[in-house]
Amino acid sequence: MAFWGIREELSQSDRLRRSYYELLRDELDQFMFQHSLIDSYNNFINKKIPYPFVEKRELKPRARIPDLEYEYQNAFLVIFIEESIPTDHKKYIRFFDVNKTTKQNLLRSKSFPLTNKFDRNQKYLESVHFYDFLKALLPVDYALLIQRNADTKARDRYSLSHFHVRIDWPIADAAEDLAKSLRYISKDLYEKGDKYAEDIQKKYFEYYGQPFLVGGRRTAAIVAAQYLKRIPCISTIYTGSSESRALIRISERGVSKAILMELDEKEIEQIAKDNNLKTQTLTKNYIITRNKDKGIAIFQTTYGYTSQSRPPDDGKLRELKPDLNWLSVGGQHLCPKPGVWEYPPIPLNVIYS
Repeated sequence: MAFWGIREELSQSDRLRRSYYELLRDELDQFMFQHSLIDSYNNFINKKIPYPFVEKRELKPRARIPDLEYEYQNAFLVIFIEESIPTDHKKYIRFFDVNKTTKQNLLRSKSFPLTNKFDRNQKYLESVHFYDFLKALLPVDYALLIQRNADTKARDRYSLSHFHVRIDWPIADAAEDLAKSLRYISKDLYEKGDKYAEDIQKKYFEYYGQPFLVGGRRTAAIVAAQYLKRIPCISTIYTGSSESRALIRISERGVSKAILMELDEKEIEQIAKDNNLKTQTLTKNYIITRNKDKGIAIFQTTYGYTSQSRPPDDGKLRELKPDLNWLSVGGQHLCPKPGVWEYPPIPLNVIYS
């Protein structure tokens, strides 16, 4: 059974909330594509700096990502959880009264360009100004927390409740938690020695599609993803880093990465032909902009878990084999532009081509 409860196991009330959460998440996905990828691209263009496109090899499981930071790439970390995080989790997910999204706190932090007209409703996802509010807070250090209102009168409202949220669970504890659930250890990370413990921590990063000991936001994202399994609901974590130039999304479905990809005219024509589309239709709905003679589109890779990274069927303890992959490439898709209503993502196998 999944820790978060599949749809068939939910009450009618909880099914409705799940549907509402997923609807809001679909909108948030669209916003994140725009902010993480398209807005970052425009940052580079406005500074007359060539955009550093991600190479296909960087999308392979266990790929090494160049250790370079690009200051015009938008970096952020957002946690969007289906429920409210109970207060007894504040020891590791640091959300307090002092970092609630109130006018006083935002003024005190100097991290938000407040006008005299502060709209207290803009923190709610259904507010017409929500995405302006979110965009203004995304550059703030640490994470933003979007969760369900604990207030019983507005139970199914979601709000950006806290900013500057630190994830303070040790990496070793997170890796130990995962390794126990996958039956590589029974009690303690170091029960089979230091080398085994280090290998488990390396595989922990691989499980979430990250190189070992990556930068702050990405490490915080994968630690949060593991920690939130303690709460019986689904959650989605979005992170963008100045090194990866990708939108990384971790949810109950696993890990995905979205990047910007260049396509020449022949490739565009071939993709249109393979999918029974007119070239003009594909260009209008999938090509975000043009760079000289190439079109630029959003490409998303979804990763699947191998048998090594799933709990064993017999539930018995097993030995870790570090050489075996924990992730495989699942879906590869060319995504429609944010806001396109009619057209779905198009399957496009490029990583191993």
